Amino acid sequence: MSYAKKTDKIQQEIMDALRKHGAFVVDMSKAGKGFPDLVIGYRNITILCEVKSSPKALYTQEQLKFIAQWSGGPLIRADNVESALRVLRMIDAQKETEETY
Repeated sequence: MSYAKKTDKIQQEIMDALRKHGAFVVDMSKAGKGFPDLVIGYRNITILCEVKSSPKALYTQEQLKFIAQWSGGPLIRADNVESALRVLRMIDAQKETEETY
């Protein structure tokens, strides 16, 4: 399967930004069967991330099936760096709240 250059570019930008923020990132984009593009480990939380080249990009049928059946940790969609970092910031805020109590 081939991947669009724009998708490859945005995926690399997202992976770089997540890593810069302190996340462990594994590229799973070649796994197929609807499995999300990235597995992210951050502050003892595992996050799955489907990278899309734009907000208008559609999920495949296999991706929709995977999403419907997924019962693990967070599964997010990212079509830019900010949308990917948002979940890490939410985790940071949650952990800070927990540490306060």
